[in-house]
Amino acid sequence: MGRYSFPGRRVVVTGLGLVSPLGTGTEKTWRALLRGESGIATLTRFDVTRYSTRFGGEVKDFDPLLFIDRKEVRKMDPFIRFAVAAAYLAVEDSGIPLGDLQSDRAGTYVGSGIGGLGSIEENLKILWEKGPDRVSPFFLIQTIINEASGQISIRYGAKGPNCANATACSTGTHAIGDSFRMIARGEADIMIAGGAEAPLTPLSLAGFTAIKALSERNDEPVRASRPFDARRDGFVMGEGAGVVIVEELGRALRREARIYAEIVGYGMTSDAYHVAAPAPDGDGAVRVMRRAIEDAGVRPEDVQYINAHGTSTPFNDKTETMAIKKVFGEHAPRLAVNSTKSMTGHLLGAAGGLEAGVTALCLFHQVMPPTINYEFPDPECDLDYVPNASRKAEIIHGLSNSFGFGGTNGSLLFKKFERP
Repeated sequence: MGRYSFPGRRVVVTGLGLVSPLGTGTEKTWRALLRGESGIATLTRFDVTRYSTRFGGEVKDFDPLLFIDRKEVRKMDPFIRFAVAAAYLAVEDSGIPLGDLQSDRAGTYVGSGIGGLGSIEENLKILWEKGPDRVSPFFLIQTIINEASGQISIRYGAKGPNCANATACSTGTHAIGDSFRMIARGEADIMIAGGAEAPLTPLSLAGFTAIKALSERNDEPVRASRPFDARRDGFVMGEGAGVVIVEELGRALRREARIYAEIVGYGMTSDAYHVAAPAPDGDGAVRVMRRAIEDAGVRPEDVQYINAHGTSTPFNDKTETMAIKKVFGEHAPRLAVNSTKSMTGHLLGAAGGLEAGVTALCLFHQVMPPTINYEFPDPECDLDYVPNASRKAEIIHGLSNSFGFGGTNGSLLFKKFERP
C-alpha cells in the first residue's frame, strides 16, 4: 500500500454485480459493452412530451421479484431495489459462503447520489391530494440513502461497517475506495461496496433540463451520448447499480476465489471551485489521478488504460482530457481512454460502481470496450478514446475516474492480478 493508504493488507475484487441500461446482470452488461451496443431510448415510465430531453437509459429487463420478496418490494424505492439486486449478483458471483458474511468482519458500503427521489415525488403528490394520513408508512425507509446499504447488511447478516455516502457522481467510486481502505487498515475482511441510482423521474428530468446539462438529440437517442466527440451536447441520464465484493487477498486465496483485479490505489480531492462546473484548469482531476497513482507506488507510465468519467458534456470531456495530459505527459497519447457512458448513459451515483466493475473486467479479460458515437474529432480532445470498436490489449494497470457536482472527485487504480 502506498502513500495515502495504510501499509499492509492487499485488497482484491472477487465479485461483480452490475445492473445497467444494457441489462440486469454482469454478463449482459459486459457483452453489450464489448459489442458497442447502446442502452439509450425514449423514456417510457411517464409522459415526456413537454420535456426538452425525452430519452435516457432505463433498465428495461429489471424484475425486482427475482431478488426481493413481493411484500418487501413495496418498502423500497427503485434505487434500493437496484442496490439489493446488484449485491445479490455480486455475492453469488463471488462464491463467498453466506456464513462468512454473517460476521462483524463483513460490511456494506453502498451509496447514492440522489436516493429515493421517485418515492418523494409520489408521496408528496399523495400528501397534497389526499392528506397527511395517506402518506406511506414506508416513506422514510424508501427514501433515505443509507437504506440501500442497510437492506443489504440485514439481508446477509453483515455486522461490520455499514456505511452510505452521497458524493454525487463520485459516490460509487468513493464507496469502493473507502471500503478498500477499511480492509487495508484491518477494519473488515469483506466489503459489499458500490452505488445505486434511480433518477429517471419527472422532477429529476426537469431539474437537469433546467440547467441545460442533458443532450437534446431526441430524434436519435442511441447516438446522443458521444463522449469526446466534437458534436456532443450534454450527458444522458441512466439508472441502475454497480456493486463489487472487495476482499482481503489472503482470505480470497485461501478459499480459491476468482480474482478479477487488485485495487492498488485510491484518491479523493475537491475542486473547491463551483457547485456544478469542473475547475477549468482540471486541477481537481489532476490531483485525484496523481493521488491514486502515488498511492499505488507506481509511475504514470505504468498505466495503460483509463475508464474516463467522460460524460459527453462540452466542459467535462475537454477538462478531463487536459487533466490526463497534465498527469501523464508524454505517455498520454499511448493511453487507451474510453467512456462506457457512451453506451450506458450517466448513472450519477451508481456510475463509479458500474465503471469500477467494468475496469476490473477489462483487466481480467484484457480487452477494452469502445467509446461509441465517436465520429467528429474535437481538437481539444485528442487522445486515443478506443473509438467505436472494442480492443484487446495488455493492461497491467487501469484507472477509473469519477467527478461530481460540488467539485468532488475520486479515482481508483486497479492492477491485473497474477496468482503467486
